[in-house]
Amino acid sequence: MKAMLFEGFKAPMPVREIPDPACPSNGAIVRVEAEGVCRSDWHVWMGDFAWLGMSPELPSVLGHEFSGVVEEVGIEVKSFKPGDRVVTPPSRADGTCEDCRSGHSNYCMNAGGFGGGYARYAAVPCADLNLVALSNKIPFEEAASMGCRYATAFCGVLDQAQVQAGESIAIYGCGGIGLSAIQIAAAAGAHVIAVDIDDKKLDFAKSVGADHVINGRNTDPVAAVRDLTGGGAHVAVDALGIATTCRNALMSLRRRGRHIQIGMTTQQEKGEISLPIDHIIVMGLHIIGSGVIPAWRYPAMLRMVETGKLSPRKLITQTIALEKAFGVIEQMSTFANLGISVVNSY
Repeated sequence: MKAMLFEGFKAPMPVREIPDPACPSNGAIVRVEAEGVCRSDWHVWMGDFAWLGMSPELPSVLGHEFSGVVEEVGIEVKSFKPGDRVVTPPSRADGTCEDCRSGHSNYCMNAGGFGGGYARYAAVPCADLNLVALSNKIPFEEAASMGCRYATAFCGVLDQAQVQAGESIAIYGCGGIGLSAIQIAAAAGAHVIAVDIDDKKLDFAKSVGADHVINGRNTDPVAAVRDLTGGGAHVAVDALGIATTCRNALMSLRRRGRHIQIGMTTQQEKGEISLPIDHIIVMGLHIIGSGVIPAWRYPAMLRMVETGKLSPRKLITQTIALEKAFGVIEQMSTFANLGISVVNSY
């Protein structure tokens, strides 16, 4: 099969012919029809996350935002059969750990794996836990665009922050996760403020639901958010993961505000960012880390898409062939990407 291979950190990822994957007894083989090109792939390619013990074996196939059709299932699989349309949550669960048993399978660290979506076929372990049925109403490209960024934003905005209609939310960073958070927060009825330093991204943020946009290169974003909200936002999201956006998001909150940390750090921060502790205490702020939603929450998100309340297709700016995916990942080093790119040709 054709696959894009991750052969070394910061090295080109060529497209090569490799053997088809074997089907696990408890898993499935999915014929990949669409794969989102996610900044998490860039982080892995750069060698980030090593401080979390997350380093893939080389060579490997990345790609954790894919949708497609079940080709084969193992003898232990009960819920899926060949021909089923499916989408795969980026987090993988094994069903045995405490997190899985308590409904938080998105924090399972036992299943492993970095995806496999940059290939024609992908093996998915524990298929009954790690596949979600996809209706004919949602195209494969749209389902893939929800894989990591959209599902992460859904969890952060609705499940973790529990944003309510009428609340204000400041979202720092208008990449894939930030734009997803903007659209989801707007659908929840929140007053949405988007912050970035790129006017093109801010214009795009307005088109998907932001009520106000702030260019942090030209304006003090903290002062601007406080002015727009009459003293600070109810919720702030750092969708980028650098020291400046994290601190600015925290400082943009009103008393008892909720800070949602979605953006992951890079080699510069190595997972460590200084925080204004005294300010956090005096203001009674809540700091909440948020990853992707567990598989069991996917149907709720998909229903909102099917009914038109959410429209992730609006965030897709290009569909590309597999051979073009590495170029999109390279662009992420300079934050040159706009919206979400999806591979739909293998």
